[in-house]
Amino acid sequence: MVPAKAFGVRVSQYMVGFGPTLWSRTRGETEYGVKAIPLGGYVRMVGMLPPAPPGTRTGRGFFGRVVADAREASVEEIRPGEEHRAFYHLSTPKKLVVMLGGPVMNLVLAFVLTAAFFAIGITQATPTVASLSRCVPTATGEPCSPAEAPAPAADAGLEPGDRVVAYAGERVTTWQSLLDAIDDAGAAPAPVVVERAGQRVELTVTPVDATRAVVDADGEPLRDAGGQVQTVSGPFLGISPTVARQSLPLNEVPAEVGRMFTATAGAVVTFPAKVWQAAEQAFTDAPRSADGVQSIVGVGRTAVDVAGLDASVLDRVTVMLSLLAALNMALFVFNLIPLLPLDGGHVVNALYEGAKRTAARVRGVRPLPGPADVARTMPVAYVMFVVLLGSTVLLVAADVVDPVKIF
Repeated sequence: MVPAKAFGVRVSQYMVGFGPTLWSRTRGETEYGVKAIPLGGYVRMVGMLPPAPPGTRTGRGFFGRVVADAREASVEEIRPGEEHRAFYHLSTPKKLVVMLGGPVMNLVLAFVLTAAFFAIGITQATPTVASLSRCVPTATGEPCSPAEAPAPAADAGLEPGDRVVAYAGERVTTWQSLLDAIDDAGAAPAPVVVERAGQRVELTVTPVDATRAVVDADGEPLRDAGGQVQTVSGPFLGISPTVARQSLPLNEVPAEVGRMFTATAGAVVTFPAKVWQAAEQAFTDAPRSADGVQSIVGVGRTAVDVAGLDASVLDRVTVMLSLLAALNMALFVFNLIPLLPLDGGHVVNALYEGAKRTAARVRGVRPLPGPADVARTMPVAYVMFVVLLGSTVLLVAADVVDPVKIF
């Protein structure tokens, strides 16, 4: 709306939702309002479709009438003396700015929400020592006996509260980087540098290459389906991490948004198959895929699940931020599909129009070609509308009958 008004186009409506109007107010020449079906919204700009080129014959059949009616309705919106304010009179660059305004806002929101998520951070293990093992665990998970030798970390002099900053010459910034350094160094003696009471202390630790039981948060051994204790092998130090909230590097936001874009683009390419899969899973015994597509109903249910998580407020906020970022990325990518009535369809028409005029200008053709006859693509818009409506109905039904369970 903002660039359209800046370029002189008359914007008659700015509406949230579709269907019957629940509330509206007119400010200047624009009606702002809320409609009954909250599945999106629209900006109504006058003169989206140019009149038929001279000599154009009205097509026969249903789609011929559709094209003719669309042109007539577009022309009727233009007030006498305001023909220059029609959208179709804009230059190609201005049309692109207007039509990309909505998708670009979704992209900006995806960046902002992801940055907020990174700034708040997530609760994760840190390289600060929370506790030390008294001995090297056994493969059966039995508790330590007083006669057993102490675990390597305790034997080397590490203490709870120490923050490991380097191991075997490798800089340590996260718990995972510490685990990687321990695995790389193996069971050989390794220098370890810790921060203790504001001072750096250098120690030497010799890990033990051992097979030990995998335990849960309460220290109880985990067992497989057959009842056998699960084990893990490798160098053992004997330290447990402190769990705390840590911000994520903001310089990694573009890479994360790029990963979201790639994943979303892949989902859009396979969208028809995903919709069919969701419908098939919802109405058969097959479980819904956690990475399947959802309707606005499914997204709403996921948001409710996030709000009800047994987690801290900040943890729930960060999950909600990531969910909203992904939703905005989905809207950005989906709206760029080069078919009407999506924004991408108008972008393609503007580029086609610009290419025709550029080619004519290079060849010295005068006068330059007029606006692209967008009305001829209205049958495609109708087919797309039916496809989108059908997909929406299927996904809403699937999300009511058998919703995706992420958590």
